[in-house]
Amino acid sequence: MKPPGEAIAALLEGRHDDPFSLLGVFAGPDGVFARAWVPGAETLEARSLDGVSLGVLVRIDDRGLFEGAVEDAPQPIRYAASGGGADWSYADPYTFGPVLGPTDDYLMNEGSHHRLYDKLGAHLIEHEGAAGVHFAVWAPNAQRVSVVGDFNDWDARRHVMRRRNDVGVWEIFVPDIGAGRTYKFAIVGPDGQARPLKADPFAFAAELRPATGSVTRGPLTHSWQDQGHRDHWASVDPRRQPMSIYEVHAGSWDRDDNGWYLSWDALADRLIPYVVDLGFTHIEFLPVSEYPYDPSWGYQTTGLYAPSSRFGDVEGFARFVDGAHQAGIGVLLDWVPAHFPTDDHGLSLFDGTALYEHADPKLGFHPDWNTAIYNFGRREVASYLVNNALFWTERYHVDGLRVDAVASMLYRDYSRKAGEWIPNEQGGRENWEAVAFLRDMNRAVYGARPGAFTVAEESTSWPGVSKPAHEDGLGFGFKWNMGFMHDTLQYMQRDPIHRPHHHDEITFGLVYAFSENFVLPLSHDEVVHGKGSLLTKMAGDDAQKFASLRAYYGLMWGYPGKKLLFMGQEFAQRREWSEDRALDWGLRGAPAHEGVRNAVRELNRLHRTEPALHARDCEGEGFEWLIADDRANSVFAWLRKAPGAAPIAVISNMTPVERSNYRVPLPGNGRWTEIFNSDALDYGGDGLGNLGSVLAAEGRATLTLPPLSTIMLRHEG
Repeated sequence: MKPPGEAIAALLEGRHDDPFSLLGVFAGPDGVFARAWVPGAETLEARSLDGVSLGVLVRIDDRGLFEGAVEDAPQPIRYAASGGGADWSYADPYTFGPVLGPTDDYLMNEGSHHRLYDKLGAHLIEHEGAAGVHFAVWAPNAQRVSVVGDFNDWDARRHVMRRRNDVGVWEIFVPDIGAGRTYKFAIVGPDGQARPLKADPFAFAAELRPATGSVTRGPLTHSWQDQGHRDHWASVDPRRQPMSIYEVHAGSWDRDDNGWYLSWDALADRLIPYVVDLGFTHIEFLPVSEYPYDPSWGYQTTGLYAPSSRFGDVEGFARFVDGAHQAGIGVLLDWVPAHFPTDDHGLSLFDGTALYEHADPKLGFHPDWNTAIYNFGRREVASYLVNNALFWTERYHVDGLRVDAVASMLYRDYSRKAGEWIPNEQGGRENWEAVAFLRDMNRAVYGARPGAFTVAEESTSWPGVSKPAHEDGLGFGFKWNMGFMHDTLQYMQRDPIHRPHHHDEITFGLVYAFSENFVLPLSHDEVVHGKGSLLTKMAGDDAQKFASLRAYYGLMWGYPGKKLLFMGQEFAQRREWSEDRALDWGLRGAPAHEGVRNAVRELNRLHRTEPALHARDCEGEGFEWLIADDRANSVFAWLRKAPGAAPIAVISNMTPVERSNYRVPLPGNGRWTEIFNSDALDYGGDGLGNLGSVLAAEGRATLTLPPLSTIMLRHEG
């Protein structure tokens, strides 16, 4: 049966919404017949996939439309075409059946599909006897969706996709193509207007910027050797484990001889041994998902499922993670589910409607970053993000996710003035849809990947951020302690003469130190945008700055909570960090800088080997004030302890004055060994101290406190 002329015209002009209804193999009154559109062909023969001739089709339209009877032809069909003096052969996508099934439809509709990344996107598969790529994309409001790429001359008429009406997913199997093919989706919105070509939201790889195409690739071929590492973390409570995190921007930790980014393999060769030597337990990367704009540092991602092509092939990232694990180092990723950029090739107005974002800018536009906010209340969007969290922990074995900008997700009025936000149904400012999403994400990660954990960057007093979701918390494992970072850095910037008036900037944080499971962050945010480096924040002359920084690190490593230090601060980088250059590694040749690095190494060693310094980081029983009120001398002293472990006293003198014969209450008589002194010669200090130990009697000991220093004493019993 010949289709109406208008249908043929729409098909050949790429306007037909359902080409599967016109192209392929059909049963007719006179038997089975096939219809195919092969531009440029003059003759066309239908064959089975193994080459058996099934019949010759007749060209019924000079634009390349063929039709004809075929012998009992089961789908699919391979056509042998000739025209213009050339011969070619191809398997016709319109003779293949769908790949997705009703179970996928049901789970997608329900929003409970936790393996969406195995279904949507581009997958190299064998289907109905042919090898090729299955493409699938969610675009429920589109009139028409095509996959375009280097395999069809970017012609949106060639591979118009099959719509699965129940879920709004479009799919097509394109035979005879494989890995390394560049593609996008050509989408016509509900208004009949073509959208800018869209990158695949589920793409596993992408072109190097400024190109924005998605790239097909097969499953990872890497053979993982990290089961011991994963088993260890699955068997312990991370709150009671040593955790010292080295935060890294992969593009600027170091560069190659040409000033270009290091590949993942080159980073593995240099970064992993460096971190092992310094004694950190984890590397945390700023976002590595594909992003178009270098100065965004990765926080405006357009490819949540694709490790950035800046650092080479995705297999290299897998090798990096595995290599780190085999060296005993965990790998954490900065993850950005709060917002996305409005680049034309990204998620913005994806199918011609506000699909991933809210339509109302009072809900869907972020004024701080000029980005779009995910519609967390839409189950498909929440599922997309939950699946991404699972993807990184499963596919790439990452140990955890640090979730960026959680506060911006929790509050509808975040960075908005009156009249610029919409209250919730109860009239409040809480974003309950985001709360539900975060709980679902955390349940999914902790349920599917034993040993993985999540960390919230959350700067408000929202209750229960690191409380389990089933106890009405948000379900994170840890929360960044932004108050610690803000208050203590503000204190260290003050001239010591003024510090007695601001004593509570150190003590106040210990009022709430156990209300959450805290990570103490000295992150990248503190060394950009004119804030200077940590070294330049310290008060005093150059020597005092170095002494203050060492003392500050000693205080921080003695303070309850896990530790995080941004790259470069371990050797006291002088310049503010910039994403477009490597760290100033030449500073390591200066004794003062290398001294700071030596201090950090020793603090990490103590953090790992002394249970008192980590085993009760998140529990009040692990902390006891010794001196909290010596405001006049700017001295702080406390005890860190854990069951069965030797207690450790931490004493900080935050003035440039030596305190001789300073009496400190200590809970046990006998010898207390000085296990750390930030003024030690090895760290660039003057070597003042207590000759290795002090003796306590009647609950007290007399100490020498070097200027601008932190010392640690371990009770020997």
